[in-house]
Amino acid sequence: MTNMKIPRIPTLREINIREKRVFMRIDINVPIDPDKGEILDDRRIRVHSQTIKEVVEKYRPALVLGSHQGRPGEPDFITLEKHAELLSKYTGYNVKFVDDVIGPTARKAIQELKPGEILLLDNLRLVSEEIIEATPEKQSYTIFVRRLAPLFDAYVNDAFATAHRSQPSIVGFPLVLPSAAGPLFEKEIMALRRVVESFESPRIFVLGGTKVRDLLRVIENLVRNKMADRILTTGLLAQLFLVAKGIGLGKENMRYLEEKGILPLIPRARYILLMGAPIETPIDFKVLIDGETRNVGIGEINGKIMDIGEQTIRIYSEFIKDAKIVVMRGPAGVIEDERFRDGTVKLLEAAYNSKAFVLIGGGHLSSMIDESKLNEHIHVSTGGNALLLFLSGETLPALKALELSAKMFLS
Repeated sequence: MTNMKIPRIPTLREINIREKRVFMRIDINVPIDPDKGEILDDRRIRVHSQTIKEVVEKYRPALVLGSHQGRPGEPDFITLEKHAELLSKYTGYNVKFVDDVIGPTARKAIQELKPGEILLLDNLRLVSEEIIEATPEKQSYTIFVRRLAPLFDAYVNDAFATAHRSQPSIVGFPLVLPSAAGPLFEKEIMALRRVVESFESPRIFVLGGTKVRDLLRVIENLVRNKMADRILTTGLLAQLFLVAKGIGLGKENMRYLEEKGILPLIPRARYILLMGAPIETPIDFKVLIDGETRNVGIGEINGKIMDIGEQTIRIYSEFIKDAKIVVMRGPAGVIEDERFRDGTVKLLEAAYNSKAFVLIGGGHLSSMIDESKLNEHIHVSTGGNALLLFLSGETLPALKALELSAKMFLS
């Protein structure tokens, strides 16, 4: 169907971790209240808890977990002590915590860990090397990897959300230890294979959110690889393409697009349209005028655009209903305001009720999901940026490192 291919990634069925000492990279980097330092949304911790429990019950390893949280200097750069408490709550196991990463306290705790026990290291970015991007070969020689690798029998990457990073805990360990993708990572890869390697059609991509430049790269790759039958645009991306088509959005919206640095992207958007990209743009919007909401057509826009309109929701929902593959990335409106969640909620509703295989991207869209309506045909990705980069045609460093590891240890 496309030129995009996913390399062979080793799984837990191919390496021996039964009662072995294992380092598993997870991603429990979650939103933090900048004032109180409290966790605001623990969905990632809950998702990882399921696979941690699965790994412990099936293989009984001495399991050491590693994750980052925020960046140094940012309000969300905190220790993982509270994360450990939540992991204990959701897994049903006592998840030990050590306020160290590669020092003597951490190494002693790792060495003393018994099969069936779980230990969470502190925030991996307390080690400065974990912030530096480099090749897998270089990262395998970092102090981080050289200090910890000799303590382990195997490495497991279950952090697909970090797959676009080339840091020691992601790409360094696979070159020095037998390595595999964890259960969550494997599910992400299976979902991506379904999207990029199947012949199912129609294939609908619903793209919105604030990362307009990244989304343009995605669209260019989709067109290049003939992956999309329809690309339904929402949010700032939709506004960009409407301007590229010569449709006026009113002074307030044009000023906002200018503030966000989106207007210089108009020539690129026009070129994408000339390439024959199957772009659909809204025919109406929900706008905010003097504190009141109105539904207006694109020929009569006045006020600030906040969500896609009722007619657009109906049209987009019909496309989703008839699709075989649906990929959704980014909310349709300003979901921080409850008045402008309708577009996002109803497009998700159409996805729940469709017979398509649905891949829902991470990020803000995940916060709007009704988990009671999920089924085996819907995959909610934990990797917002990793998913975007993959769909842009980029090679994900974590996949490359696991591929190299398979050649080194499993050939």
